[in-house]
Amino acid sequence: MIYKLLAAADWAEAETQGRYDGSAVDLRDGFIHLSGRDQVVETAARHFAGQSDLVLLTVAPDRLGADLRWESSRGGALFPHLYGPLPTDAVVAVAPLPVELPVPDAVAALLT
Repeated sequence: MIYKLLAAADWAEAETQGRYDGSAVDLRDGFIHLSGRDQVVETAARHFAGQSDLVLLTVAPDRLGADLRWESSRGGALFPHLYGPLPTDAVVAVAPLPVELPVPDAVAALLT
C-alpha cells in the first residue's frame, strides 16, 4: 500500500468528483506526491507538522496503472508519484488523524 496525507475538506471534495487532482504543491510539481509505508511518517513531519483536520489515505498501487511511477526523491529514496488524478476507487481506507497527537505521531499510530 501507499499513502497520501491531505486536508479532510480536500478529500470530501474529491469524493464528490470521483478523483483527487492534487494539492497546490502536487499541481506545481506535475504529479501527486505519495509515500510508501516507511516514508509517510517523515513526510508528515516535514510537510504537515502543525496542520489539523487531515486524513490519511491508504491507496492500492495496483489500481493506478501506468500513471504511477517510483522516482528518486528525498535522499535518493524512491517515492511513488502519480502522473494523473487519484481515482477515489483506488483508495481502500481513509483515516482522520487524531487531533490530540502531533501529526507525525498520529500517522504512526494509524499505521500500527
